[in-house]
Amino acid sequence: MSRRSLSLTVPPERDGQRAETVLRGELGLSKALTQTLKWTPGALERNGNPLRARETVRAGDLMTVHLPETTAAPLPPSAVAPPPRIVYEDADLLVLDKPAGQSMHAKGEASLAAALEAHLGGGPVHFVSRLDRGVSGLLIAAKSGYVHDRLRRALHSEAFAREYLGLTALPPPEAAGRIELPLGPDPARFYARRVDPAGQAARTEYALLEARPGRCLLRLRPLTGRTHQLRVHLAALGCPLLGDALYGGAAVPGLDRPALHSALLRFTHPVTGEALRFESPLPEDLKTLIC
Repeated sequence: MSRRSLSLTVPPERDGQRAETVLRGELGLSKALTQTLKWTPGALERNGNPLRARETVRAGDLMTVHLPETTAAPLPPSAVAPPPRIVYEDADLLVLDKPAGQSMHAKGEASLAAALEAHLGGGPVHFVSRLDRGVSGLLIAAKSGYVHDRLRRALHSEAFAREYLGLTALPPPEAAGRIELPLGPDPARFYARRVDPAGQAARTEYALLEARPGRCLLRLRPLTGRTHQLRVHLAALGCPLLGDALYGGAAVPGLDRPALHSALLRFTHPVTGEALRFESPLPEDLKTLIC
């Protein structure tokens, strides 16, 4: 992976401030990354010359940050995966369309992480969010810890929207609404979650898009990012996802996964400031259930 550099011109209101203060305030560098840059030779420059983090800078100075490179051990042959489905790629991030059945990180498998590492030529993969193995659709991977940190901080804000499409056998009690039920581990079932008053806060917005006997199409927007959040919330509402055996969803011939698809991503690029929007239609295995 090539080394990524960021530049900024010191604005008048930052005149006389320490370089590390300007970088954290203007570029949003995390405290941990700022500390790393302090002790990395050549990581900081001012007007093409070496710069120390504690030095003061002046309005109009051109500051350049060379983000640290990361390396990863070669992947074992068993982890070789088909090329990832790339929807968008630039110097900072990728938007991917994950097929159902592909794991994110499982060792010894053709995981999405393995596919992406092979595509990038090494370096650890920074997924901004995750999709369960059986869930298909859009997600983002950052090419550096800096971009990953910026996107993770924006993830549950108005600047970052995620929408899913889900299929259920029964409609929800109301055509649209918000589910606010805290979630925690289910001690009786490994890896499962349950509604737990002592658990983490979890909020989901939903809307019924289409209803027919035995098939309902819902739009879902997670406002928090808890494990299995959408699956557990729909089950608690009395309308579990089709094919979601873990949470009581009805079995459907030919469907061996929860009927859930990450259909839309809308966010602000953390480096360029560009407004980005991506959509992915229902895959064939789900489309046939509603068409």
